[in-house]
Amino acid sequence: MSIEIVIVLLVILFLLVALYLEWLWPPVIFFISVAVLTVSQIITPKEALGGFANEQVAVIVILLILSEIVRHSSLVDKLFDAIFKGATSVNGFLLRMMTYVSISSAFFNNTPLVAMMMPYVHNWSNKNGVSPSRLLIPLSYAAILGGCMTLVGTSTNLIVNGMAIESGLEGLNVFDFIYVGAPMLVIGFLYLLFFGKKLLPDSKDVVEEFVQSAREYLLEAKVDMNSPLVGKSITEAKLRHLEGLFLVEILRGDKLITPVSPYEVLQAGDGLIFTGVTSAIGELEKPSMGLSLPKSSKIKDIKDVIELVISHNSRLIGSKIQDSDFRGKYDGSILAVHRNREKLSGKIGDIEMRAGDVLLVLIGSEFYKRVAEVQAFYVISKKQKTSDIEPWKLAIMVGGIIGAVILQAVGAVPLFYSLFSLLGVVLVMDMIPFTIIRKGFDFNLVILLAFGLAFGKAMINSGAADYLAEGILTLAKPLGFTGLIGGIFLITNILSSYITNKAAVAILFPISVTIANTMGYDVQPFILVVCYGAAASFITPIGYQTNLMVYGPGGYTFKDFFRIGLPLTLLYMIVCVVVLNYLYN
Repeated sequence: MSIEIVIVLLVILFLLVALYLEWLWPPVIFFISVAVLTVSQIITPKEALGGFANEQVAVIVILLILSEIVRHSSLVDKLFDAIFKGATSVNGFLLRMMTYVSISSAFFNNTPLVAMMMPYVHNWSNKNGVSPSRLLIPLSYAAILGGCMTLVGTSTNLIVNGMAIESGLEGLNVFDFIYVGAPMLVIGFLYLLFFGKKLLPDSKDVVEEFVQSAREYLLEAKVDMNSPLVGKSITEAKLRHLEGLFLVEILRGDKLITPVSPYEVLQAGDGLIFTGVTSAIGELEKPSMGLSLPKSSKIKDIKDVIELVISHNSRLIGSKIQDSDFRGKYDGSILAVHRNREKLSGKIGDIEMRAGDVLLVLIGSEFYKRVAEVQAFYVISKKQKTSDIEPWKLAIMVGGIIGAVILQAVGAVPLFYSLFSLLGVVLVMDMIPFTIIRKGFDFNLVILLAFGLAFGKAMINSGAADYLAEGILTLAKPLGFTGLIGGIFLITNILSSYITNKAAVAILFPISVTIANTMGYDVQPFILVVCYGAAASFITPIGYQTNLMVYGPGGYTFKDFFRIGLPLTLLYMIVCVVVLNYLYN
């Protein structure tokens, strides 16, 4: 074993452990890994940065931008109303929802699609007395199943295609994935419709639970006439750093002050509303405070309490609530944080936010305006403001995407050229403010994809791909083509489920190609199985961004995803092995 292989294997170990234990932000972990490989001269600087100029990465960015434009169109809400009109039963709604989402996610990025659907699912659940937990996992799984049907359906497929082209192999066609993806879509639908009722939990909606038990979240204290706090600012009165309590609003006569500025001056008779643990009321009862005994708070309009979920690439991840300046940036006060279906206790300001956390937020009048251009979180319980894009413009854009897919499928025009031209047309038509288009540019994802390509190059340059392929062949070779395909699927899927699919394909792609070349098999099924194994991530909430999006709002646990996702994963592996064996062996 050469020193280069040892270094790469140690970097792989670091990558897996750091991602699983969330030591650092994923782009930082990838950057450190690639930096080590570059300094060790396993890859050149050009190879380390070459992914940023990769056509497939550019295609992913363009599709994200176009998907973001669709998401902000008011026509989408009208389309939802038409699709779901008359759907009163859970199965009726599920069938329509999964059909729409799966077909759409075959051509558009599935993250914006799920973000569009979640408020609609939430509202339909409330109107029909159905728990969102009965619908949100099927929503995520439908997006994953649909995305696995085409090359452009998921960024994983595109990045593997980029790796194949960089390795001197023939690129994949748009519909090479459909032979496994289409039958699996039907099987997945039947599984969720007939077994979902038994396996999906029936959890209470988080906001509804909040309304029914507001005493656990809110306390109200009144500033006495002779209180020493009168005439002092919030900072001077030391109300911003109470142990276990957080000031979210002030009731001053008929006026509601929220969020509360640290410079707000207190007046006699002010009603101070805190969020926190009821055991912390001793802080407010001290004689030096001059406050009346706290009582349960009465929020004037519970509709102003909304539900957010922290996105997988949010800059809020890892920061404490008190350090995030959430009120100043977004005009909203965080009332509570739910994680794994539990309300976190203790001083709310000290809670470090994680991807998938559900925040209950009391919003101000400027909230929706301020969050229109951020990627920090998704608004779940209410629809965000949409733009009135002219139907003919939207039709040109959607038709252009479908046309680009068809042109690539028949080998006429590469996907990059047609989509890049379409983006130019969209910009000229001025369909949406540039700030919204800028939001679609997910730089964190670009870093992961570009450095993933560099990591795959290091696997080949060092000989680590050959070394690991030999180990897998020793175990799976007696099982032949079927055993190798099944083994690669399982390894890729497990890595994807517990770290990230970007890291999984960066590690497994060069190994899979090496195995195919060593055994003399057609390389294409060994490329496709890496795509399927990485994208068909059902068994954990952290393995795929849409799973993470529904994790908190649905009140799910890890166990829920494993119980529902494991049978679906095994079915996917069986279909994948059978179809690929029939087509290529």
